[in-house]
Amino acid sequence: MKNIIAWMATAATLSFSPVLVAGQNDPRLDDLFLALKAAPREAASAPIEAQIWTLWTLSGIDDIDRLMALGVGAMAIRDFSTANAVFTTIVEKAPNFAEGWNKRATLYYLMGAMKDSAKDVEKTLQLEPRHFGALSGLGLIRLAEENEKAALKAFERGIAVHPHLAGATTYIRKLKLKLLGRKI
Repeated sequence: MKNIIAWMATAATLSFSPVLVAGQNDPRLDDLFLALKAAPREAASAPIEAQIWTLWTLSGIDDIDRLMALGVGAMAIRDFSTANAVFTTIVEKAPNFAEGWNKRATLYYLMGAMKDSAKDVEKTLQLEPRHFGALSGLGLIRLAEENEKAALKAFERGIAVHPHLAGATTYIRKLKLKLLGRKI
């Protein structure tokens, strides 16, 4: 009960805070990650996860934020050419903005460019080691490459940061069962 009250108080306080820094360097992220770990179940973690994604997606630079919205929109309608041009512009103009790299990694994954996706995931994780989206993405990349041990490791790293990371526990369970026959 104490954990539930703590994460609810943290989430409520953070919901109404003005934008301070944004991006992976926003000081509110530390409390959000503590609240995420304390969330008792997936439904309770969802609003905290949404706040983290909101902060990650905002660079604090108006031009970059407009480009991010354009790139996300293009990716959503599968206009990969436009999305690639936009996300590449973001990583060139704001190379220390983790979410620019993560969005391009996601795009590359959707395009089937696993090596490029993995490179951008690694850059994302250099800038934001707690990026559970990038860790989950890395797990999916490694699965696509049929590297189950590396996929398992990525998903395990993801749930270490976000215990209720969608799909990760299912992948972990299936991979462990499969790999046990081959002695992990």
